[in-house]
Order: sequence, then C-alpha cells, then structure tokens
Amino acid sequence: MYLDRRTVTTDEQDRAAIRRYLAGDARAARELVERYQRPLFTVALRMLGNAQDAEDVTQAVFGRVFRDLQAYDTSHRFFSWVYRMTVNAALNAQRDRKSLVTIEDDTALPAVGSADDAIAVEEQVHKALAALKPDDRSIVVLRYFQSLSYDEIAEVLGIPTKTVKSRLFTARDRLRVLLGREG
Repeated sequence: MYLDRRTVTTDEQDRAAIRRYLAGDARAARELVERYQRPLFTVALRMLGNAQDAEDVTQAVFGRVFRDLQAYDTSHRFFSWVYRMTVNAALNAQRDRKSLVTIEDDTALPAVGSADDAIAVEEQVHKALAALKPDDRSIVVLRYFQSLSYDEIAEVLGIPTKTVKSRLFTARDRLRVLLGREG
C-alpha cells in the first residue's frame, strides 16, 4: 500500500487555524500564539533591548491580531502580517519611550573566550543595534536574528526588495563603525 505523504505548509496551517478561530475554536488561537510568540518576542526584544518592553509589545500584537483577524487578507502570509505588526509596535514603543542609547568611545570587541567575554560582546552588539536608525535596526534584526530572506523582509516591511538590500548594506557599514571594525 502506498501512502501519499503530502506535507502541509505553515501558511496552510495558519489559514486553517484562522478559519477555526473565526468559527469559535479558542484552541486555534492558542495554536497561533504558540507558533509565533517566541519569534515575535525575539524581534521586539532585539529592537527594544528590554525584555519587559518586548513582552508588552508581543502581548499587544496578539491582542490586535485577534481583534483584527476578521479583516486579515488570507491571500497574504499570516507570518508577514504579524511580523509587520510587531515591527511597527516596537518602533512605536521606542518612539513613545523617547530614550536614546549612546555608544561609548570604547567600541573594540574583546576576544570571546569565556562566558564573561561573550556577555560583553552581546552587550556591545546590543548597544550598536540600538544606535542604528529604527528602520535599519528592523532590517538587521529580521535578516540576522530571524533569518528572513530579502524577499520575506520586503514583504514584512512593505518595501521593495531593492530597498531592503540597500538599507541592509548601509546598516552593516554603520554596525562595523559602531563596533570598531572599520575596514
């Protein structure tokens, strides 16, 4: 007997969960939250640099998702829709808190050989990310911390792929300077 092993994509799973949620199945909401909570929190954390703020943004995004789910256009990827909401919410949260992070003059990275060295490097990378313009930071976070393709980033941010590449190039150059790795 031959089994047809068709695989179901995440997009198809998302659409099925959305249909079930809209039909009144609360377990479908839990499924979507479990699938996307960690990646959305990570994006918010990398953009904001504060776990509490990232948690607040993530919760607010899910509240908005379930409030606005009937208006969601299923011809677009759910993943892109919630990521865009998260990026926008993180940018708004950052704007609302109106704080600037300054980079100290000492930006040379220590050699990573111990846990303390790794923590120091992580802190310097975080400070450098925080010093980027929000649009550049969101592209760096989506590319290097969420491993999205250029096309996926373009879809999430609603900008052309060419713009993603240009901003990423500029952001990487700025990061090199901020981290003392000019070259």
